[in-house]
Amino acid sequence: MEGQKHWYVIHTYSGYENKVKMNLESKIHSLGMEEQIFQVLVPMQNEVDAKDDKQKIVARKVFPGYVLIEMIVDDRTWYAVRNTPGVTGFVGTGTKPIPLSDREVERILGAQPKKDSGKAAGKTAAEPVVRMECPVGLNDTVRIKAPGFTDMVGTVAEINDEQQKIKVMVEMFGRETPIEVKFTQVEAIE
Repeated sequence: MEGQKHWYVIHTYSGYENKVKMNLESKIHSLGMEEQIFQVLVPMQNEVDAKDDKQKIVARKVFPGYVLIEMIVDDRTWYAVRNTPGVTGFVGTGTKPIPLSDREVERILGAQPKKDSGKAAGKTAAEPVVRMECPVGLNDTVRIKAPGFTDMVGTVAEINDEQQKIKVMVEMFGRETPIEVKFTQVEAIE
């Protein structure tokens, strides 16, 4: 694995991802490591925040607490990255970082907004994800509007804001059964 260029994941203090990126880029330049450490990336995704009938596109971190780095791992580069302020370590076993697979790299980098090349002004490679506030609260009684479960009534057991899904407990087959639906597939019963 040594001597080959791969993408690795660095664990950082939450909220320090951009600061770690800047510190690493500065350190790479000052130590002359441009031939061993190639790119530092904080994966971002455009999302649409829907609040009070207003929509606003915001960039959010895809993996809070993590930074991606393309590098050749040797003792010198490992030490330089590991001892950067805000870095808590590499993702891997013990002290040995595990590289991302080509498939994982393609999936992550393919979701990154591309810088505008002037050809298609204002367009990005990644379509924004529409974010909305959960229309119901925990333990609320709701009616499901999802295909296959239309008009079933249940109680909200779990809300996952990140995935925009709700787990509803409904009476099915003589017992309480969880059904996972999107925020848009439930309505509150007054």
